[in-house]
Amino acid sequence: MGDPAELMPLVYDELRRLAASYIRNEKPGQTLQATALVHEAFVRLSAEKGQPWKNRTHFLAIAALSMRQILVQRARARHAEKRGGEAERITLDESLLAAHAAPGSGGVEVIALDAALERLAAFDAQQAKIVELRYFGGMTVEETAEALDISPATVKRHWTIARAWLRKELGG
Repeated sequence: MGDPAELMPLVYDELRRLAASYIRNEKPGQTLQATALVHEAFVRLSAEKGQPWKNRTHFLAIAALSMRQILVQRARARHAEKRGGEAERITLDESLLAAHAAPGSGGVEVIALDAALERLAAFDAQQAKIVELRYFGGMTVEETAEALDISPATVKRHWTIARAWLRKELGG
C-alpha cells in the first residue's frame, strides 16, 4: 500500500459519500460538487510522494484531513469575500457527524472549529485527531481506533472529552 492511485478505487465510494454529505449541507449556491472535492483531495494526496499508507483506514483518515483542509480554505475565501457576511456553521452533535447546521441553530463556524482543533492539537494531539477522524472523516469508533491503533474504549473516552472541550472553547 502506498500509491493513492492504487487505494483510490478501493475507497472512492466511501470518500464520495462523505464528500456528498459535506456538500449537501452547504449553503445553497455552493459551486463545489462532491466529486470535485474527492478529486481535489486525490490530487493533493498524489502530490505527497512516498507517503506510507498503512492500510485502507489510514488512507481514508488522510483523505478526510485533506477534504477538511479544502473545505476550511474555501470557507476562509468565502468569508474574506463577504467581509462580515454570515459565517458557515456546523454542529458537533454526534448524531449529525459531518452535517452542517443552519445559521442560528447552535452550530459553530467551520473556521472557528478549525482554529479550535489546532488549539486542541497543541494541548492533546490524540484528542484532536479523534475529532478529525470522527467528525471530518465520518469514521466509526472502531475505524478510528484502528486508524490510531488504540482501543475503542479510549476513542469513546477521548471523543467525549474533546467534544466537551470544543463546546466550551467555542462558546456552545
